[in-house]
Amino acid sequence: MPDPALAVHGGAGGRLPSDEGPYRDALAAALDAGWTALATGGALAAVEAAVVLLEDAPLFNAGRGSVLTAAGTVEMDAAIASGTDLRTGAVACVTRVRNPVLLARAVMERTPHALLSGRGAETLAVEFDLELMKPSWFVTPRERERLAAAVRAETGGTVGAVARDESGALAAATSTGGVRGQLPGRIGDSPLFGAGTYADARCAVSATGDGETVIRAVAAYEIARLVGEDVPVAEAAERVLRDRVGALGGAGGVIALGVDGDPALTFTTAARHRGWGTGDCPPQMAIGPLAS
Repeated sequence: MPDPALAVHGGAGGRLPSDEGPYRDALAAALDAGWTALATGGALAAVEAAVVLLEDAPLFNAGRGSVLTAAGTVEMDAAIASGTDLRTGAVACVTRVRNPVLLARAVMERTPHALLSGRGAETLAVEFDLELMKPSWFVTPRERERLAAAVRAETGGTVGAVARDESGALAAATSTGGVRGQLPGRIGDSPLFGAGTYADARCAVSATGDGETVIRAVAAYEIARLVGEDVPVAEAAERVLRDRVGALGGAGGVIALGVDGDPALTFTTAARHRGWGTGDCPPQMAIGPLAS
């Protein structure tokens, strides 16, 4: 049987943080939560648990750390995908759900739908007794200042996770607050199956970066398609970021995991918040490029 594996990301960006410590701590906590869930609940539980931790960390652009729209509000998207049976659940433009990834899983497992948005998604969260917060809880002073200054801040971005359990099952999850200053109602790549999130029997992928470009490139599915043609996971990720996302003028990163081997963590940006582990190897974290 394949070694279990888990990888997480906290987004990609043009600037490295001045203090990497809090980011590394948050990634380590997400990995720890994911590994615990992987051992008891499998790949799907692992990606859910890891992303919940990252949504609660205000360092990243998801959950409470979400960037603000042009109207100064938070609108969050999330998705989760099961590679074993091609199930997916996603939510978009939610404003009160503390952990959108939990609602995405509820959509997948407790409704006949794949994607719900806005008020309809939040009504479902009430029905399923998920934790709700006031919209103002998500609006942190840091993000209010950054919207006013309209600068690229030292911050993480979209969060996500991919996992493989001992049975070989693959899963992926992604959660985001979108793009700083976006028009209200904008939906990015994260909740779109095949764009920012994808999992099948061959590969699990979570993407981050220029959402509109990732959508146009159908990036996550294209990586899985290449893996299905016997292209190694890391090479498939590099090719899609270069030949599809990059060719369209975009940049970003992906974490991807196949049926065996280590996760691929491929980025075309300077800031690359990520953590990973396979089998009994100690977990590792990195923020910028790895030393050669």
